Amino acid sequence: MKISYNWLKEFIDTDKTPQEISIILTGTGLEVESLEKVQAVPGGLEGLVIGYVKECADHANSDHLHVTKVDVGGAEDLQIVCGAANVAAGQKVVVAMVGSTVYPTSGEPFAIKKSKIRGEESHGMICAEDEIGLGTSHAGIMVLPEDAPIGTPAKEYFKLNDDYMYEIGLTPNRADAASHLGTARDIAAFLKIGINKPDVSAFKVDNTSRTIPVIVENEQASPRYSGVTISGVEVKESPKWLKERLAVIGIRSINNIVDVTNYVLHELGQPLHAFDADEITGGKVLVKNYADGTVFKTLDDVDRKLSADDLMIGNTKEPMCIAGVFGGAKSGVKESTKNIFLESAYFNPVSVRKTSKRHGLKTDASFRFERGTDPDMTVFALKRAALLIQQVAGGEVSSQISDHYPAPVAPFAVEITYNTIDKLIGKKIGNDEIKGIITALDIKIANETADSLSLQVPPYRVDVTRDVDVVEEILRIYGYNNIEIPTQIRASLNNSIRPEKDTVQNQLSDLLSANGFNEILANSLTKSAYSDNLDTAVKILNPLSSDLDIMRQTLLYSGLEAIAYNQNRRSADLKFYEFGKVYSLNDDKYIETQRFSIFITGANTGEQWNQKAKPVSFYNIKAVVDGILQRLNISNFTVEDATCKKMSFGIQYMLNGKQLVKFGSVAAASLKKVDVDKEVFYADFNFDLVLAAIRKNKIVYQEVSKFPAVRRDLSMLIDQSVSFGQLKQIAQRTERKLLKEVDVFDVYQGDKLPAGKKSYALSFIIQDIEKTLTDKAIDSIMQKLIYNLGKEAGAEIRK
Repeated sequence: MKISYNWLKEFIDTDKTPQEISIILTGTGLEVESLEKVQAVPGGLEGLVIGYVKECADHANSDHLHVTKVDVGGAEDLQIVCGAANVAAGQKVVVAMVGSTVYPTSGEPFAIKKSKIRGEESHGMICAEDEIGLGTSHAGIMVLPEDAPIGTPAKEYFKLNDDYMYEIGLTPNRADAASHLGTARDIAAFLKIGINKPDVSAFKVDNTSRTIPVIVENEQASPRYSGVTISGVEVKESPKWLKERLAVIGIRSINNIVDVTNYVLHELGQPLHAFDADEITGGKVLVKNYADGTVFKTLDDVDRKLSADDLMIGNTKEPMCIAGVFGGAKSGVKESTKNIFLESAYFNPVSVRKTSKRHGLKTDASFRFERGTDPDMTVFALKRAALLIQQVAGGEVSSQISDHYPAPVAPFAVEITYNTIDKLIGKKIGNDEIKGIITALDIKIANETADSLSLQVPPYRVDVTRDVDVVEEILRIYGYNNIEIPTQIRASLNNSIRPEKDTVQNQLSDLLSANGFNEILANSLTKSAYSDNLDTAVKILNPLSSDLDIMRQTLLYSGLEAIAYNQNRRSADLKFYEFGKVYSLNDDKYIETQRFSIFITGANTGEQWNQKAKPVSFYNIKAVVDGILQRLNISNFTVEDATCKKMSFGIQYMLNGKQLVKFGSVAAASLKKVDVDKEVFYADFNFDLVLAAIRKNKIVYQEVSKFPAVRRDLSMLIDQSVSFGQLKQIAQRTERKLLKEVDVFDVYQGDKLPAGKKSYALSFIIQDIEKTLTDKAIDSIMQKLIYNLGKEAGAEIRK
């Protein structure tokens, strides 16, 4: 949200500098993201002065140039070569001095330098209005009135006032501050001064010759609707002051009528809409809903199909405007408009928000209506706008103000005790101070006792409905920095389950990020096309779109979508990970499971001058998974082939009969759903089971053994159905104390072996941390291993 410093000062009497106001706003909760100096005319006419053309003669070497002598208030007159046809002696003109920079209405700025034009020196430039950004005309140089003072800086002559623009990061709860009036309220409350609201006492009804009745059929969506007609207006360019005021906050001038509605919107926070009164068929305004599928052309010339839930402003024949969101193409103000109907309303925030989302329309009006405007501001804003329109466009107020307000919105009643305020703030700030802040915030004290206050919060403060909200208001005006840090620190024992989920998640994030992975964060809503079983899917009753109609059942597709997005932008070598929940429906019970996914695709090592790029493989994802489990000290799992439709091949680690992690190559059918055309390796952890497993870990201190470890190898012939995981389990059961590691270092399958057989070469690391192992002890262990491997796995030892 953009706020003008000069505009703010019309509401509050203060000598605070823009920088000081910035500090106050941030301290009261309206964070100033940037503060910049703004000039109504680019460059601020710096280096330009008023001059007097004393002499003007034709250029000897040109048929259209003139050589002039110009008095700019200096010790000597300036010789300036000018090509304008209308330049003449005796004129007061605008002169750009040597060294200045001019900013034309169109085109790039350029510096004025001493030059020689066809043999004649030129010490400056006599300016046309488009050359210095004061207009669009290039018919000739600007000729000023005779009383223009020579040597006066152009900035002073044209009364250009520098302004400062605040960019405020408005939080969603502060709809009341979405205007200059709302922002000024906070400053006034902090400084304990009053607010100067615009004077509308001059408003009067000139006649009732063009009364347009208003009929509100949907009072729930439109609790208050006010309107008035103004006849005989002249639609034209806005005056300079109005265009400059809007330009400072980034609003483009359209015409004087529309500019006034925008001006009041940003001044008071009340959206307005001006209709061409002659386009209101039947002479009535209807606030109603139309049939589903009704076609309506909006101001941007787009035909939109209306929903039966869209509140519309219409006439007796057709809709004219989407209430609180966007105007129609036919009924808006045009150059030919002579009579207008001015609307000022309070619409239901939920209704406006749904309509805005449904049609994908975001406007300044919908932004405010969605968050809640002030229901008591509609008539005041109408009077303010009507007076401004009469000022800039003429016309007469030709009707009484119609104000349909059957059920006035009551203030929020809040009961609060001084003890609650002091307890939540952490400091006793005094009852008088509390009441002073509350009153400064436009909150009325309806009743007061020695211990409590009964408050009436104005309806425009939609975020202040509870006692804690009032405490927050008091604290932000009192100043967070004014609450001292106590010297006594109280603490309580925390009996939460350790390790905490966030701690483990951060550890894994650090590990993966340090190894070149990027974290992704995807929407929990996804499309039903990704579901393998819609019966167990959690469906959205009122989906925003067909692509967001169920809760995700797996993290696979969110990762694949991120891969597709990057691959389509020529980023093929990717490493991603994501923490998130998946959702399912089982026997009418909603189940949430915390998952952790890893994705790798593309090249594992990039192309070098001395080697080709190496694509990632299954063993790369396995190395990542094993590294994570080793980091978490999870080792007592079993290995099985993964049975998953989403993978073309892979394995899974089981822990106590439950799947700890599955990983492998993503199936082609899953890749096709997301238009990924390269192989992707994927790992999916049950993060809840991971947390449960590491909570059983015990940290035990143990010195590094000074006794060496011994390695022994065995080569064996086994059935092809036997896996390394089975062999490892047999070995670990055989020798639980001294066997430290089991690894496979060679696998052979070929025609030199019997049918259905394969050869494995395993290494065994054996160590006793208390003594040196003897050959006899080692041989005894190896014999047990040979026996059990042969008995349980049918292994035939090769010698």
